[in-house]
Parts: sequence; C-alpha cells; structure tokens
Amino acid sequence: MTVSKTLKQIIDSKTTHDVVIGQLGLGSIATLKQLITQVAQHKEKRITLKVVADINDTSRTRLADEELAKLLCTNESVYLTAITGCQRVIIASVGLTIDFYLGHYLNQLQSLPMVSDGFVDGWHIASDADQTQLTQTLFWQLAKLSTNEAQLSLDDELTAELQQRLYVQAEQVGLYRYDADDDAKASHNALRCDDICFQERAALRAQSRAVQAPYPICAAPLTTTDNAVSVNQGIAIIGGGVGSACLALSLAERAQRVTLFCEDHALAQAASGNKQGAIYPLLTPDNNTLSQYFQQAYLFSLQRLKSLAAQGHPIGFDLCGVVHTGHDERSRKRVAKIINGHDWDPNIAQAINAEQASNIAGVKLDDGGIFYPQGGWVSPQDFTRAAFTQAQAISDASLKLNTQITDIRFKDGSWYLDSNTETFGPFKALIVANGKSITQFSQTQYLQATGFRGQVSHVPSRAKLSKLSAVLCAHGYMTPSNNSLHCLGASYVKNAVDTHYSSSEQVENLHKIQHSYVGQDWVEEIDVSGHSARVGVRMVTRDHAPMMGPAPDLDSIMALYQDHQLTPESRVYWQKHNAPVHQGLYVLGGLGSRGLSSGPLAAEALAAQICGELMPISRDFVALLNPNRMWMRKLLKGKALEMIGES
Repeated sequence: MTVSKTLKQIIDSKTTHDVVIGQLGLGSIATLKQLITQVAQHKEKRITLKVVADINDTSRTRLADEELAKLLCTNESVYLTAITGCQRVIIASVGLTIDFYLGHYLNQLQSLPMVSDGFVDGWHIASDADQTQLTQTLFWQLAKLSTNEAQLSLDDELTAELQQRLYVQAEQVGLYRYDADDDAKASHNALRCDDICFQERAALRAQSRAVQAPYPICAAPLTTTDNAVSVNQGIAIIGGGVGSACLALSLAERAQRVTLFCEDHALAQAASGNKQGAIYPLLTPDNNTLSQYFQQAYLFSLQRLKSLAAQGHPIGFDLCGVVHTGHDERSRKRVAKIINGHDWDPNIAQAINAEQASNIAGVKLDDGGIFYPQGGWVSPQDFTRAAFTQAQAISDASLKLNTQITDIRFKDGSWYLDSNTETFGPFKALIVANGKSITQFSQTQYLQATGFRGQVSHVPSRAKLSKLSAVLCAHGYMTPSNNSLHCLGASYVKNAVDTHYSSSEQVENLHKIQHSYVGQDWVEEIDVSGHSARVGVRMVTRDHAPMMGPAPDLDSIMALYQDHQLTPESRVYWQKHNAPVHQGLYVLGGLGSRGLSSGPLAAEALAAQICGELMPISRDFVALLNPNRMWMRKLLKGKALEMIGES
C-alpha cells in the first residue's frame, strides 16, 4: 500500500481542513509524484507530509537526486541537505508541505515540541525504513504524536513476517491498521478502546510538555464565538521588513486574515532596505544549537526564495556562493577552527585553499578559508515585496503604510493598536516585528536586544571589480556587481543616535576591504568617493539568535521572582511551571545582520505556533529563540535576576 493511497483514505475520512501524514523512510520519487498528484486534487485541504529518515550513504544519494530537487520546486531546484533536523519544503503549486526529519528516528520524534494532544492522522512505513529502529519504544512515540483515530499502513515490499510484527506493535499502542479485514478491525478496535493505551499516550505528552514548560508554546485563540457566530478577528503584524513579510506569507498559507502595519511609505525601508544582502549560515566550531538552527534556517530561506522566484515574483538574487576568509592572524585561526571543528556537509560548507578561493571568487585572494556553495546575495527589498505580494494573492492580507503604531492594548480578550489618529482592532493575535522599534511598547520594552547602526556603501563596478563572481566575507563583505554597483560594508555602531550618511563610515568600509585583501590590484578600483550608501539599524541579541515566540510578561515574572529565587526549590519551580506570557502577543525580532538567513524560518515557526500546529523546529530551538530566554536561563540555574530596567 503506497502513501498516496493512504493519504486518499485519510482525506476522504477527514472533515477538518488540515491533514497530516507521517512516514518512516524516504520512500521513492515515484511515490512522491503520486502524492503530489493526489494533493493537487484536494486543494481545499492543507496537507503536510512528515518524513523521518536516517542519514546514511543511500539517503545522501537520494536527497541529492536532481529529479527530487526539481520535483520540490517548479522551475527552481531545491536540494535537500543531509544534516540532522527538520528541513521544510513547501510545494506552493499544490499546497503540500513536506518536513524531512533527518537523523535517528527516535531522537527526531522525541525532539518535537508538543503543541496539541495529537496531530498526525496516519503513519506509513516505507520499504527503505531502517528496520532496526522500528522498536516498541519508537511506536509509543508515534502514538504520542497521533490523533486517537490515527492509522498505520505498511509498504507492500516489506516482508510478511515484518509486517505482522509491526502490526502487532501498532496494536499495542492503539494504532489502527488500514488494510485489516472486518474481524481484525473489530479485534483491533477493542484494543484501541483500552484506556491503558490512551493513558500512556497522555503520560508521554505530559512529559514532553513538562520539559518545555520554561519556554511555553502558545497557540492564539484565533476564532471567537459571538452570538453563536464564529468570527475570525484576524492577526496584526507591526513591522515592514523581511521578517514581517515572511510571517504574513506563512500566516496567509494557513488561510489567516492578516493586517500589516508599516510606519514607512513602502515595505523594506529600514534594515531590509539594502540593495544586496549576503545569505549564508552562521557556523560555530562545535556546531552548537545556534549553528544547527542557522543551517536549517538558511536552507529554508533558500527554499522560500526559490519558490517565490518560481512563482514569477521579480527578485534580484544570485546564489553564486560565499567565500569566507580571515583578515588577520586571529580571524584566520577562527575561520580554520570553524571549518576544521566539525564534519560539515559539503552543501553547507567546504574548506578551500587560496587558489580555490581565487578561482571561485574570480579575483585574486591570498587566503583560503570556507566556501558556502549554496550562499550568495539577494535583494532584501525584492524578497520582502515578493513575500507580501504572495500573501495577498492567496489570502486576505492587507497593508497599512505610513501608519506608526504608538501603543498596543489588551482588552476583553483582544488586542487594539493605537496610532496618532486612529485605533485598530480587535485582533486575536498581535506580533511585534518592527525591527529597531521592537522595544517601544510597554509590553516589550525590556526585551534584551540592542540596536546597531550599519552603513552599506555602494561603489561602481570597474573592469577588474566586474570579475568578482562570489560574495566575499572577511573583515567586511563585498558583493558581485548588480546593476553596475557593488555593496560593501557594513559599519557596526552600537546605539547610534541617527541614521544619516557618515563619510567616516564610508571610508571605514573601504579600509575593511583593503585590510582584508592587502595588495590586490582589484581592490584599488573600489571608489567610495561618490558618497553612495545606505544606513539601517539592526537589532542584535547577546547570543546572536533571533527572538521568536510569545511575549514574556516581565511584570508577572518579577512578581513570582520575589517568592521563588536563589534556592534549590526555586529552580524546580521555574523548571515545572510555564513562564508567564502576554496572551495573544508575540515577538519576531533580533534578526541582527543575518536576518535573510534566520528570519524566514523563525517566521514560519511562529505562524505554526500561533495556529496551533507543530513547528518545523526542535524543542531545543524553541528554547533558543524564545524571547524570554535570557531571564529563564538564569532562573533555571538559580541565579539572581537584574531588576527590570537595569542593563
């Protein structure tokens, strides 16, 4: 029985809009084609396939298959990368979302954050599933993630003996067998009705929720009942950058009504307004949680970018690769430590010598370093406009420009937004995603992010400069020519008082490139005398991770802190109790200088959380991105908190 047949059975039986199928093993490309055809016939439903597959030589080959890459994105190839964790691919043409969870089956399933009591409508075990991992413990994890009516199907190519064993294991956790005869169904139903199975599932879910308690996952009450009429009050987003636009798109894909408030005359006028922005992952030598998040986020950004381009949106970009080198002894050691500290997948990062770096870049370089083969540059403005335009095309997404929100208020279970002239609302959910102004409201004023001014210089392309064919990253960065201009920079000034052009920062940007590539003749052609530049402010967190999740209620946290601090008992309290948050209020910000790489996945994860879906990130990533993490990390260790307002 193929997964497409399984899907048809579930679609026919499901009365709700969302359908989720889980699969163990990659399966075949032919089966995936059948699935896409099946989904295309049911565009009224939103369908998600969650594929759990191990990383081995066979899976690496299949993930890199050209046919699969083209199947995942029409007109633009989207390649999967054999790294541990989730890679989400959205096939926009048919409305199918595929999450590829790569790694040990049990580890991947246990790392999933719990959102609802059960969300998977059925499981399929493909013929290429690793049989040694199909244990009873794994089946309990399948059951934990499943609805009470979830069923199991097996690939026909599995041996009869194995099928029998797997069906027995499924019965023991209360999973229904798709192709069972009536007698078998009756017997199985008796088992499924056994309270023990469902009590075990509930216990496993409770354990997962207890682990994630310090960083609660909060769906928004998007629908309210007024005089027996169901009313969708919609979702408000404050902000007009790439993160806000990608969030609007992710919500629109979930058929949500969205209103985006932007204080400027057009989208992407602040930090997202640069002509070219580099897109590549932030890696660490030990490949820590931050490094892992950036890899998955970077891959999702590439998928988002290619998908929007394939849908006909005009976006300036070139995934020409990024060459990362040092500029002095210390930075060279750091670059070497990164590339040698972990066995990176070659689609993520490759070690290169000076000759290879020169050949890739198209200009002479004296240092080797790291090559990010899938990276490059993109116009943030184009990316932002494309994302929001697509949101408008598929759902009720409206844009209010020249609208500066001065205050936000929670009243009678809904959010209201005030400008100088008007009040907007009610909204059942509100996301503060307005970049440098993210701390302007009383509910968000203590979020731990700092503004850094950045001036990006524009220089005309000349004969030797025009040969630059990859993004260069060293002390500063420099892009290949686009419309006869290169971008280089950027300055990095903490808490700058204005965003006016700075002649000193213009020269500073030139010196960074001269310092990075000493004595190269092509550097001599860089001319900043035209005073062409652009200034923006990016919000940076202490740990360089974005902020994504429910807005922490700091007043309530500090009130609780008076009773639960600096004792072993206090640590237990904070470990076991959900941290207080503002109902229906969320934060998306702190994207720093790598927002193109980190922002779209954070937006997608937040949209999933708001809508009560499983996020395409692990429980560790939920904690990493939580806007409350700085305070909770101290509380969980029994350390003292600074009082609100202290730096």
